[in-house]
Amino acid sequence: IVMDSKEMGNDICLAWPTAELAVMGAGQAAAILQRRATPEERQEFERDYVERLLNPYVAAERGYVDSVIDPAESRREIAAALAMLSDKREKLQQRKHDNTPL
Repeated sequence: IVMDSKEMGNDICLAWPTAELAVMGAGQAAAILQRRATPEERQEFERDYVERLLNPYVAAERGYVDSVIDPAESRREIAAALAMLSDKREKLQQRKHDNTPL
């Protein structure tokens, strides 16, 4: 489980095909969004939610995930990412406000 996003400043975002990327699971979403539905309708909603939204491919299409990788390739992909970032230098911003003693 990783709670991170491109907006939080990560450099690389990789996901396995079985990753679930969502604010909440299908069951919780169905309970909130389909609270007046029958149990059968909720089950159908959950299946549709998982198929359409709760997978890394949608996030990859939208640019939130750089690549969906096979779990067996994780070590190689992480090593390649670390090698690529080994000489990265971040420029620190000057302070927006100084901390003058009062």
